[in-house]
Amino acid sequence: MTQLQLSGGAEQFARKRPVLKIFVNDDDNAIAESRLARCVYAETRASSLAAVESLCVMIKNTRRATEDIADDENVFESLAADSPRHKDLLVYHNDPGFQMCLRAVRKIKTDSIADNISGATRFHRADIMPEWATSIGSIAEVDGLVFYK
Repeated sequence: MTQLQLSGGAEQFARKRPVLKIFVNDDDNAIAESRLARCVYAETRASSLAAVESLCVMIKNTRRATEDIADDENVFESLAADSPRHKDLLVYHNDPGFQMCLRAVRKIKTDSIADNISGATRFHRADIMPEWATSIGSIAEVDGLVFYK
């Protein structure tokens, strides 16, 4: 069972980017799943299953082009230390919303979620408008997440 162990407390964690060493687990697969699920949770705050699964599908679509996006601030705004959602990366492992995100991350590995976002490989939350999004049209919007190809 994976348990979250923070070295130095939440304040130190909030000042730095999250690193794998915060997990006490020898299973690299479980660590990678948890990292992605934390990003999904921070970006969606588990607002709805549709939003969580759509973001997971976008992750799957993006991972085809890049090896690992779980530490890319250009993909997940919540990874930036100055993001208002950065603290959401500290969600407890047994939080029901986080568990929903973790299940969705596991489902994308088995192709158990249909692509309802037309192959999108980029997104942003509807409450922000990144510069890159102003010049291209969105292809889907799901519960406050806007997707682009």
